[in-house]
Amino acid sequence: MNNDEIKGKVDQAKGKTKQVIGQATGDQRLHDEGVADEASGDVREGYGKVKRNIGEAIEDVGESIKK
Repeated sequence: MNNDEIKGKVDQAKGKTKQVIGQATGDQRLHDEGVADEASGDVREGYGKVKRNIGEAIEDVGESIKK
């Protein structure tokens, strides 16, 4: 897991927390901000996964060349 994946998970958790608090207090703005944070976290985590997979593929190619 890389930094982007971790930060994405943190943003997702932060967003879910804001949604719950916003819903409990009737603060629609806070709820909507939470939805946006969660979506941003989803994107960042996805970017991190792609970046990690590309890095692993490059390492595999490097290992194949060494053989």
